Amino acid sequence: MTPKSTSIKMSTWIKNQAYRYTGKLLLRHEIPLNDKTLNYLIKEKIFESTPSFKNKIIIKQCLRCGNTKHSLLGEIPCLNCQRTHLYCRKCIEMGRVMECERLYRWIGKAPSWKVHDNPCTWEGELTKPQQQASSRIVESINKEGEELLVWAVCGAGKTEMLFQGITTALKQGKRICLATPRADVVRELKPRFQQAFANVSVQALYGGSQDKDATAQLILATTHQLLRFKEAFDVMIIDEIDAFPYHADPSLPFATSRAKNPVCTTIYLTATPRKKQQSLITRKKLPHIFFPIRYHGHPLPVPQMKMSLSLKKDFQNNQPPTPFITWVNKRQNSHRQLLIFVPSISLAEQITKSIRRILLEEKIIEKNSAIDFVHAEDQYREEKVKQFRNKELKVIITTTILERGVTFPSVDVVILDAGHDVFDQAALVQIAGRAGRSADDPTGEVVFFHDGKTEAMIQAISAIKKMNLRGGVGG
Repeated sequence: MTPKSTSIKMSTWIKNQAYRYTGKLLLRHEIPLNDKTLNYLIKEKIFESTPSFKNKIIIKQCLRCGNTKHSLLGEIPCLNCQRTHLYCRKCIEMGRVMECERLYRWIGKAPSWKVHDNPCTWEGELTKPQQQASSRIVESINKEGEELLVWAVCGAGKTEMLFQGITTALKQGKRICLATPRADVVRELKPRFQQAFANVSVQALYGGSQDKDATAQLILATTHQLLRFKEAFDVMIIDEIDAFPYHADPSLPFATSRAKNPVCTTIYLTATPRKKQQSLITRKKLPHIFFPIRYHGHPLPVPQMKMSLSLKKDFQNNQPPTPFITWVNKRQNSHRQLLIFVPSISLAEQITKSIRRILLEEKIIEKNSAIDFVHAEDQYREEKVKQFRNKELKVIITTTILERGVTFPSVDVVILDAGHDVFDQAALVQIAGRAGRSADDPTGEVVFFHDGKTEAMIQAISAIKKMNLRGGVGG
């Protein structure tokens, strides 16, 4: 082989590697290159390595997730160098990072992402209000570097409103990331985006996902996965910015900000903006569009509140509250599935058997009607949600993991112990938004069972009524 052909072959190899590594911030074991090759790339200023920790007398910081809390920084003996080093507990689920390790990123020539002529294969149509919102998103992407908040009611069709903006970005050869706090949402979005952009590379990144190399032009990811990126995306879409854990974990906005290119359009999506976003809107510091009506034009279901004085006692006996049994008995002929939220994993596990027995005794479900529970630590979580979506389960009992971002066409929604601290105003509004999402069945019931009204419950119902009024669909 001649020196020229060797040079061409090396140049082609480096170009291919650029697609794999550009925009990533990785530990050594996450880079499947041998030491000789990696050291060569570092010497040629194609890769660079940087410290993984800042270890000063006053400030100790993990430079992967930005954590500075001493309680989340531990020390452990290193088997490789026989010394004790800092490690970060905050981002340990992404793989342990130790002080003696380096972080690596590609600093060679960045690849050119494909310029698509007609990337969108979605055949649906937007309503006139949706089209107005979609056009504003396109305008923001064309401006480059703008931030835009899309404040849209649950069931507005936010995903479909993004398609024209993403199409615009792909026609300009941009790389796009849609990040969301929940893995369930990423799993639900992937087939929808693959169908809407059938000729575009789309990958979904979350714990346990099969997409590992993250080389696609259109990335769907949990916000935790962004800890592995730096200056990777030209368009960053952050879904459910008010959701836990994004709003409560400083490392996630830190990672999201770092994952954006220096000139990057940022689109925020939410149905329930927090006080911070509302304050920025009021002070005209954050451009926004407001979309108060569901795509099918029907109002959000307004939750009913039902008192149960013996609620806690019933739970201690692993029983659902009596008012719940009374209510569910009245809807025995309902064609809708039943989505039941509870405040804890233990309660979900304990109460499922008794709910199944009661529903059978009251002939509300038949013997072959399946009922199950699901929570964040459930190893069969993905399969159970799929079964419920396919109507293989008649009833599913869940923690807040299904409070947002998932769509079931025809459900009634119940919260047992709606006054629990885990159900803040935003969570209650989002949970209510699971009902009535289909144009064929837009009037699902939502019921809050409680042993005393809370401010969050009152505010959530008030917010839903106000949204309906602003959308011109009544209270």
